Amino acid sequence: MWQDTKNGNGQMGYDNPTFESSEENARRSTISCDGPRVSELKDLESLETKEKNGGTWNNSIEFLMSCIAMSVGFGNIWRFPFTAYENGGGAFLIPYIILLSLVGKPFYFLEMIMGQFSGRSSIRVWNVSPAFVGVGWAQFFSTVIIATYYSSLMALTLYYLIGSFSAELPWAKCLEEWGEYCVDSSSKKNDRISTNETLTFLKNEPYDALNHTLGSPAYRSSAELYFLKTVLHEKDNIDDGIGLPDWKLTLCLFGSWLSVCLVIFQGVKSTGKASYFLAIFPYVVLIALLIRAATLDGAVDGILFFITPKWDMLLKPEVWYAAVTQCFFSLSVCFGAIITYSAHNDIKHNIYRDAMIITTLDTITSLIAGCTIFGILGNLAYEMDVEDISTVVKGGTGLAFISYPDAIAKFEVLPQLFSVLFFVMMFVLGIGSSVGMMSSLYIILNEKFPNVKTWQMVIPLCIFGFLIGTVYVTPGGQFILTLADYYGTSFVVFISATFELVGIVHVYGFENFMEDVEFMLDTKPTIFWRICWFVITPVILIAIFLYTVATLSPLVYAGRTFPSVAHAAGVIILCIGVLQIPIWMLLAMLRNRHLPLKEMISKAFRPTSQWGPKQLKYRKEWLLYKEKRRKIRNNRKQPRWLQTLRVLFRFEPK
Repeated sequence: MWQDTKNGNGQMGYDNPTFESSEENARRSTISCDGPRVSELKDLESLETKEKNGGTWNNSIEFLMSCIAMSVGFGNIWRFPFTAYENGGGAFLIPYIILLSLVGKPFYFLEMIMGQFSGRSSIRVWNVSPAFVGVGWAQFFSTVIIATYYSSLMALTLYYLIGSFSAELPWAKCLEEWGEYCVDSSSKKNDRISTNETLTFLKNEPYDALNHTLGSPAYRSSAELYFLKTVLHEKDNIDDGIGLPDWKLTLCLFGSWLSVCLVIFQGVKSTGKASYFLAIFPYVVLIALLIRAATLDGAVDGILFFITPKWDMLLKPEVWYAAVTQCFFSLSVCFGAIITYSAHNDIKHNIYRDAMIITTLDTITSLIAGCTIFGILGNLAYEMDVEDISTVVKGGTGLAFISYPDAIAKFEVLPQLFSVLFFVMMFVLGIGSSVGMMSSLYIILNEKFPNVKTWQMVIPLCIFGFLIGTVYVTPGGQFILTLADYYGTSFVVFISATFELVGIVHVYGFENFMEDVEFMLDTKPTIFWRICWFVITPVILIAIFLYTVATLSPLVYAGRTFPSVAHAAGVIILCIGVLQIPIWMLLAMLRNRHLPLKEMISKAFRPTSQWGPKQLKYRKEWLLYKEKRRKIRNNRKQPRWLQTLRVLFRFEPK
C-alpha cells in the first residue's frame, strides 16, 4: 500500500488564511470559490514543508486491488442479500441497478477525484469549503459504527469457521432442544419421504398439530435454528433486554479485532501486498457456491424470484431508499475510505478506469451473491413445501448466516472443506472492509495528532472498537445492529452524501470542479457525469429522502417491531451524526468573526490556501492553469445561469 509518513502540521486547513488579498476579499459580497491565487506561488515551498507528502502506492495494481478488497466485501455478500430479501427480491433489483448507475457510480468517481486531486483525507479534503468539514466528521461517526458492527460479523464468521472443523457440520442436523418443527439442512425432501422422516416431526404432537404440513411457517431449517438458538441465543423480544455478551462470540470478536489491528500495525505497505489475495480469493469460493446453489432442487424458482420485476413495488419509497443506501454500503462510498485510499495516488493516475472496473465488479459480485442466496432460499421453499419464498426464513441481518451454511450442508462431497473455504472467504472480506474503514479513521486521527506513534493510536482505537462490539455479541445483539445500521449509518450517510455533493458541485462551483478534473485527468468528464453530478444525483437523493421521511414506517427486525425507547435511542444516535454538519459549519464561520457578517460567512465557504494538489510541481501548474481560466471567466458577458449551462453541456478546451 502507501508508505507511512508523519504530517508535520496538525492544524486543520481552514485555520490558515486564503491566498486572496484583503482588498479582493473586501470587494466580494457573495460566496465565491475561485480558490488560491498564482500570486502566492512564493508561499508554496513553505506550505509543502508544513504538509509532508503522505506517500504513494507501490503500484497502480495495489491501489486497484485494495479498493476492490474494501468495496467488494460485507456490503455485497452479507448486506445486499438480506436487503433484497426484505424488499421483495426482484422489486428491489431494478431500483438498485438504476440507482447504482445514477448515484453509486457518480459518487464513487467523485470521491476518487476528491481524494486524488487534493491528496488529503476525508476531513482535510474540505479545505475546498471549510464550512462543509462537518460532512467529513459525520462520515467519521458513521464509519466508527459500521466498523464496530462489521467486526461482530467477523466474530460470527470466525465462530462458524471453527465449527466447520467438526466431523459433521453442527448446523447440518436438528437437535432435540430446538423443538419438533425442524428440517435437517443436510437432507433432501425425497430422502425424508422415502425414510418416513417426515413423521418424526409430528408423532408427539397433539391432534390439532397434525393438521400442520411442511408448508407451515412454523418449520425452519436446522441452519436457521443453529444460528438463532446456538450461536446467538437470541431473545424473542427486545423488551426482554439485550443480555450479556456470549463468551464464545466475545473471544471470536477479540480474535477479529486482533487480526485487523495486526494488519494495520504491519503498515499500509503490507496491506497493499495482501490486497491481491483479499480481492481475488473470495470470487473463487463464491462462484463455487453459486454453482452448487444453482443445482439444488427449487433453486431456479428462487433465482426467478430474485430477478423477476414486481412493477407495483416500484412505487414504494422505502424500496428506493433501501436501494440507494445499499449502493453506499456496497461501494463503501461516503464513509471516507475511498477518499483516503485515492489520496495516495499520483495526481495523474487514471482513476476513471479504476472506478469503472471496481463499480462493475461490485455490481457483478452483488448479483452473484443475490443469485446464490435466492437459489438457496428456493431450495428451502422446495424442501418445506412453501410456495411463497418471502416467508421461508424471517430475514434480517442474519440471512447470510442461515442461507450460505444451509447450502454448504447439502454438499455431498467434503462439506467441511467447502465450509472452511467459505468462512475463510467471509473473514477475508471482513478484514478487507474493516481495514479500509479503520485506516480511514487512523489517517484522520493521525492528521489531528501527528506526534502520536502509530501503536499508541491503533491499539486504543481497536480496544474501543472491541468494547463497542461486545454489544453486538449479546443475545439481543442483532436487534441493536439493526437499530445502529438504520439510524447511525443509513440515515447519516444519506444526509452527508447530499451535503457532500452540494459542497463540491454547487458551493465550490461546478466550473471550478470541472476545471480541476480536466487538469488532473487531461480529459473532460463526459456529459453523463456532468449531468449526474449537477442535477440527477442530488435531485434523486433529496426526492427519495423527503418521500421516505414523509412515509416513514416502524423499524422491523425479523417481523418484530422495536419499542419506543429503542427508537428514541436511535434518534439520539442519528442526531449525533447529522448535527456534525451544522455545528462545524457554524464553527467555520465563527473563526472569522472579526470580519463583517457577509465576509465572515462567505470566507467559511471559500477554499483555503491549502486547497489544491499537494505536490509542489503539480500545484504550480494548477495555479497557473486556474489563473488562465479565471481570466477567461472574467471576460465573459453572459449571465451566470447561461455560463452554467455552457459548462454543463459544452466545456472549453484548456
